[in-house]
Amino acid sequence: QLVESGGGLVQPGGSLRLSCVASGGSLGDYAMGWFRQAPGKAREGVLSITRRPSFTKYADSVKDRFTINRDDFNNTVYLQMNRLKPEDTAVYYCAAHSIHGLLTLSASDYVYWGQGTQVTVSS
Repeated sequence: QLVESGGGLVQPGGSLRLSCVASGGSLGDYAMGWFRQAPGKAREGVLSITRRPSFTKYADSVKDRFTINRDDFNNTVYLQMNRLKPEDTAVYYCAAHSIHGLLTLSASDYVYWGQGTQVTVSS
């Protein structure tokens, strides 16, 4: 089970950190991804991180603004979002898959999903 938290309302240029806690298994056995879906739009892969040694992949839209980190000891993966823009407004989901070495932003590669947390960037 994956549970996201940390969403909310933030002004443009602000920051938020989302957390995704995994239960029922060891996070270290899974590659993780963050996705988002805005109203009327398809789900978009934002960042992904493999199992250790933790290679990462970023969507161009968030490069140099968002980072992903994993804390396998605490079964948590984080999404740090800086310099937020109104177009970052979406429901953000974390997801997991167990294929070693697969670094992907394709939603179809992920098996386990959280329920999502709303991020709204507005003044």
